[in-house]
Amino acid sequence: MSQDAPEHNIKRKRKKRDEITQPATVKKSKKKISAVLANSAPKPAVPADLQNMIIQHFKNERSVIELEELKLPDSCFLQSNDLTHTLSSYLKQVCPKWVKLCKNHTEKKSVLMLIICSSALRALEMIRLLTAFKGKDCKTFKLFAKHIKVEEQIKWLTKGVIHLGVGTPGRIRNLIEQDGLSLQSLKYVILDWNWHDQKLRRLMDIPEVKQETLKLLETSIVPICKSGSVKLGLF
Repeated sequence: MSQDAPEHNIKRKRKKRDEITQPATVKKSKKKISAVLANSAPKPAVPADLQNMIIQHFKNERSVIELEELKLPDSCFLQSNDLTHTLSSYLKQVCPKWVKLCKNHTEKKSVLMLIICSSALRALEMIRLLTAFKGKDCKTFKLFAKHIKVEEQIKWLTKGVIHLGVGTPGRIRNLIEQDGLSLQSLKYVILDWNWHDQKLRRLMDIPEVKQETLKLLETSIVPICKSGSVKLGLF
């Protein structure tokens, strides 16, 4: 028994020493996390960010010629948000003739502007943020799936003139494919590029949303941008 006592005391001392040194380790890891956050400060998007993403996504699925068709010249892009703008102030800057466009827009099933975001909740938030921009006579339409059937949206789009559509890429693509939404009058497409959700994910960080956005761009948006009738903005 007398031989075991010193060994027992040594173990107790080691345990206490480990408990004392543990908080120092935690502090060290916190410093590392802070450093990572400091190095990942948000940067304004540029057209090359979208261009590179499109090419990287389709490079193993498309031929060289098809990839070339997906490239957009810089003239197709609006000035990108420099992260100092609200949604309304950004749109006022890049769409200065919006009021005149709204007055002259008479075509049903079509919109002048599409704003594409990651979720229904974000779409509702963006609609609220549009108040200072859209004006009294501008009619806004929700283009997402939450609690709204696609058949109901098609019905409403055929009933009256809509100026601005805000929604998710999957539902927008679905409406276009079912001939419920026409791009005939479309002038602007705005991607909600820089906003982060609660998990710090942007529009293109969510796999299913990224997939739907790129499909929408490939099948509908890129061709009309290249024709010169539509401008693309990164908010």
